[in-house]
Amino acid sequence: MNVGKQIERLGMMNMAERPFRDHVVLLLRLGLPLLFFPAAAPAQSENSCLDCHAALDPPLQVSPESFGQDIHAQKGLTCTSCHGGDPSSMDPTVSMSRAAGFRGKIRRGEIPALCARCHSDAAYIRQFNPSLRTDQFSQYQTSIHGKRLARGDTKVAVCADCHRVHDIRPASDARSTVHPLNLAETCARCHSNSEHMKGYSIPTDQFAGYAASVHREALIVRGDLSAPTCATCHGNHGAAPPGVASVEFVCSTCHVFQAQLFDSSPHKAPFEAMGLPACVTCHSNHRIEHPTDAMIGMGSESTCVKCHSPGDAGYEAAENIHARLAQLETAINTADQVLDRAERSGMEVSQARLEQAQARDALTKARVTFHSFRVTRVDEDVNAGLKVAALTFQAGVKALAERDYRRKGLAISLVTILVVLMGLRLYVRWLESDRQTRSPSVQE
Repeated sequence: MNVGKQIERLGMMNMAERPFRDHVVLLLRLGLPLLFFPAAAPAQSENSCLDCHAALDPPLQVSPESFGQDIHAQKGLTCTSCHGGDPSSMDPTVSMSRAAGFRGKIRRGEIPALCARCHSDAAYIRQFNPSLRTDQFSQYQTSIHGKRLARGDTKVAVCADCHRVHDIRPASDARSTVHPLNLAETCARCHSNSEHMKGYSIPTDQFAGYAASVHREALIVRGDLSAPTCATCHGNHGAAPPGVASVEFVCSTCHVFQAQLFDSSPHKAPFEAMGLPACVTCHSNHRIEHPTDAMIGMGSESTCVKCHSPGDAGYEAAENIHARLAQLETAINTADQVLDRAERSGMEVSQARLEQAQARDALTKARVTFHSFRVTRVDEDVNAGLKVAALTFQAGVKALAERDYRRKGLAISLVTILVVLMGLRLYVRWLESDRQTRSPSVQE
């Protein structure tokens, strides 16, 4: 059996728990060859941990290259900071001895407390990064993960599951497992694994929904690192599922105006009375798609028909709001078409284009104001947009009229020039004919 396998089988055990026979076997197999074959003995190493573990198979393998990228290694910490032992000795009876403080493999349930020995010590952490928070462990203890771990559930996430083990990178590093671009996949390693999640009574399609969401598109496609990911809504170290009553507050951290409108709307009281979550009822939670005006209408994509039926006030209000939004959108599109024709004709319509942006802003505002669920408030924004769209439409019509006037003037000018040219040509021909007629008499 090679040295790596011996370390895997015996070296990672706690020295106090290792039977005397194993000590003897370890000495015979690892120590005696060094005595009898000193020429073949390896040279003294500064980190015998890496020397041995680099030759092991995963998951015990730790390469110097990957460990060199670890934020702890870059700050001067070594294997012994977590595992104890003496890395300056190649003799496992020394490097992995109880006298050297060797702990061996850290059990899952012990990992959060082990990390907290440093990360909860403000004076210690300040030496490396004064801005790094030191309440991660206390937050973790309040999380759903920490609470279940305290009850003995070792399947829940611990520090190493999210941050990795020997190649931990800062969250600002795009290669980090907790970087915003990678965090959802990190959470999905557990939460999308139906086998791992057995017994927890929660769905495993969260990542599939989030991957199709407008939030994921903003993050991955548009590169907006401020776009929501798992930790934005659930927290990171203090991760917990938002309760029905708190979903609105989670969404309102970004969508402030919509939340204020909803709080003053006629839906607020009924939603609370029926125990319905404010935002999630209409927009879902993980699979949040682009909102469309069809969600307000009465068609198959409408969310209003989930609660309202033809004839009630809510149904009629939704119909009116949908019609008004459609009216403004049509007016904007019509104005755009006229301006496009004028611009393609070479007319100057940049001012009208600039004003047209105000009409689009009014449409966007009206779609937000919809969260008040009051037709009169939506009408205010729609009317403002219609006024601008009418002005830009007239500007486009005027530009087209100017184009037509210029074209007519150009046509008249061209005809006039053509007539003059033809007249000049006829006159020249007449002069030539007259000269030829006079020539014989001159010769005589």
